[in-house]
Amino acid sequence: MTPPAPDGLDGTVLVVGTGLIGTSVALALRRAGVDVLLSDVDDVTLRVAHEAGAGRPLQTADRPAVVIVAVPPRHASQVLAAASRDFPEATLTDVTSVKQGVLAEAVSLGADPTRLVGGHPMAGREVSGTAGARADLLDDRLWVVTPLPSSGIEHVRAVHRLATACGAYPVEMGAADHDTAVALVSHTPQILSSVLAAQLIDADPDHVRIAGQGLRDMTRIAASNVPMWSDILTANPGPVADVLDGVVGELQRTVLALREMAETVGTGDGTAVVT
Repeated sequence: MTPPAPDGLDGTVLVVGTGLIGTSVALALRRAGVDVLLSDVDDVTLRVAHEAGAGRPLQTADRPAVVIVAVPPRHASQVLAAASRDFPEATLTDVTSVKQGVLAEAVSLGADPTRLVGGHPMAGREVSGTAGARADLLDDRLWVVTPLPSSGIEHVRAVHRLATACGAYPVEMGAADHDTAVALVSHTPQILSSVLAAQLIDADPDHVRIAGQGLRDMTRIAASNVPMWSDILTANPGPVADVLDGVVGELQRTVLALREMAETVGTGDGTAVVT
């Protein structure tokens, strides 16, 4: 899939943060014929992205039409505010997986709310970093667009065109709805995968050895970047806790039901009860 550059993205796009998602976005935009600039506080990471063909390093004289902030949630608000000051005409967006707090803090720090439009491509890998980036990572994936009430329509449209240029399908949601949704479909599954994987650490190796694809499927994402997920969960604690409350309640009821079955049909250790 090689989508053409859509109208309105013939200007330069700056990607700030050249990790997995930032570099994948940059590669997808380059594939679509967009002129891409790159910026990162880590010179080594920036060089790797540049050598991979993701774009060229930002220069002082460059004036991008769109700025995409692809840094961890704890830094995103400050970077968006700085980009607003440095590029006073550019559309501002991000790719963080938490929206409400990040956008509100960015505005409080001085980001222009008329040019700020949140975004979250629903794509990722269990590996992290620039080396894991792929130009097709976003193909046929949803890209959630979360405008502010004050976001200018031309900037909202620019983010829609950006998503399309990357091969994704843009869909709009409110920031609060987005955070509630990802708590259910992304953040809680990550926690559950990690908790299940942790049960394997001290397990009998002979028991683990017979594991099939089901266990691999359920624990695959447990290998994801731990610091990154710590940032994400810190930024979205309430909605995730709400979902976990429901999961814990269901698990507790299941445990009680299983204990009752064990008492009814046996001792719980495979030995039949003789009465």
